Amino acid sequence: MNDPVDPAIRQRAVDAARGAGPFDLLITGGSVVDVGTCEVRPADVGLVGPLIASVHPTGSRTDALDVFDATGRFVAPGLVDMHVHFESSMLTPGAYASAVCPRGTTTIFGDPHELANVAGLAGVRYAVEASRGLPVRFIVQAPSCVPPMPGLELSGADLHGPDVAEMLAWPEVGGLAEVMDLLGVLTSDGRMVDVVAAGLASGKIVSGHAAGLSGPELQAYLSAGITSDHEIVAEPDAMEKLRSGMTVELRGAFEHLLPGLVAELNALPELPTHLCAATDDLFALTLLTDGGVDHLLRRLVGFGLDPVRALRIATYHAAYRLQRTDLGLVAAGRQADLIVLSDLATVTVDDVFTAGRHVASGGLMLVDVVEGPSEPPLDTMKIGPVTPADMVLRVGDLPGGTENGTARLRVLAGPIFTQWGEVEAEVRDGVVVPPPGHMLQLTAHRHGRISARPQAALISGWGEWTGAIATSVSHDTHNLVVFGRDPVDMAAAANAVIATGGGVAVASGGVVTASIALPIAGILSPLAAPDVAAAQRALTDAAQEIGLDLHLLTQPLFHVMVAALACLPGPHVTDLGLIDGTTGQLIPSPILA
Repeated sequence: MNDPVDPAIRQRAVDAARGAGPFDLLITGGSVVDVGTCEVRPADVGLVGPLIASVHPTGSRTDALDVFDATGRFVAPGLVDMHVHFESSMLTPGAYASAVCPRGTTTIFGDPHELANVAGLAGVRYAVEASRGLPVRFIVQAPSCVPPMPGLELSGADLHGPDVAEMLAWPEVGGLAEVMDLLGVLTSDGRMVDVVAAGLASGKIVSGHAAGLSGPELQAYLSAGITSDHEIVAEPDAMEKLRSGMTVELRGAFEHLLPGLVAELNALPELPTHLCAATDDLFALTLLTDGGVDHLLRRLVGFGLDPVRALRIATYHAAYRLQRTDLGLVAAGRQADLIVLSDLATVTVDDVFTAGRHVASGGLMLVDVVEGPSEPPLDTMKIGPVTPADMVLRVGDLPGGTENGTARLRVLAGPIFTQWGEVEAEVRDGVVVPPPGHMLQLTAHRHGRISARPQAALISGWGEWTGAIATSVSHDTHNLVVFGRDPVDMAAAANAVIATGGGVAVASGGVVTASIALPIAGILSPLAAPDVAAAQRALTDAAQEIGLDLHLLTQPLFHVMVAALACLPGPHVTDLGLIDGTTGQLIPSPILA
């Protein structure tokens, strides 16, 4: 649904376009980036209220209440982020808007899935209410999978078909968010059938999460009515999904995939309209240091994509996907969401206009960013302090276990895209001693619905650590997850997180060396973006000090926050125990026969 425009304002725009009245603002001297025709041509742009009223020859009109000089620069549509969890920045909606708006993002298609997993409908309502009136347009999606993998994990809420239908009826909600329960879709699980049916019945967009799907399974997933994916994790993914007709929300998390994809796109006779730009999960530190959508476009251009085509992906294509005929183009009658760039190849955004207002310049906001009245979910860490005795893998009382000796144990090998491994480990007093090259991951339910007793597993492929990390930011159910070898360090980090109502902490030598408090749902900070970014930098530095490999992705600390993702293939440890995300099974014991 397009943004409503007062009929009187629209009539003023009609009059101004005809020359029968002045423009409110005239942007002069620039070259318009026409992402519809992929041309760049000199033109002036006249605005009335929130609308573009006219795009006309340079210097042909001078009647305006105000003039903005764009001489020598480029005027393009505002950027649209087509798949984003703003919560991953650890910022509230207002702070998030202040971070991305100066870099040119004027609309996000946001999935508050993280808030929903902690606080249910109340969490989504908070996202909707707090994002009202911001200089960045938040089009909210209705979370589809809370929890993502029922039976394999437990979050703070359970949302079913009627809950999803309620959210889809809210005017701020533009579609059904990523459907992550792949097994539920492919096996026609009743819960997922109802959720997807609610999305289809709403007439709004139904988005997907198709990690690892290919061939017949991908075709089946599409046939269920799910039409997009952002999980491009291997070289063939993007082109197979584009050729299948699936909208690809391209993110830059896996840098090594981008050069090959650009080469394939350049070899096509036409750029697929169903290719959009997305950020998915970025820290405040990344947004302020590198950028968001603008950073992705810079890299695509650097790998050989034409700059205008790159902008087209993040504007015109996004508007097409959103079914928003008022966005994505510098053209009369569209929303005056505009960016002024000094360089197309580097996507250097100088000035930003949203709904006709000059809101940012030179990387800084020009207007106050005020969130709508809302009630953030607080006091969500329903778990008491832990002791070092809790931070162990105990096998002495399990079938086939031993109090003292050795045991053959399952191992979660590799970060994120895990595989089953195994190792012979020493057992002392019923507790596993992590062998060299291995450490522990523990996940404890923190929402107060079941016992908070930690579930533990051995993990490998993380290097040799000399400390511990604990986090209540643990996608997607956001339970408490702790990593390390030394139970004292692990308990210190975990208790720091618990004490602040949620957060992330690094500990070494029994002392917390860096932390951030996230009291809003255990995942968001009330602080401004620069303050959150500074804390994230300190955490990253502290994590490097204890041995976290900084070559892991572009945000290495993010690895610890997605390690428990049950919706990804391979083994993981959730608050319910060891699970296999590929088969959808709970694994009864870490001990191998």
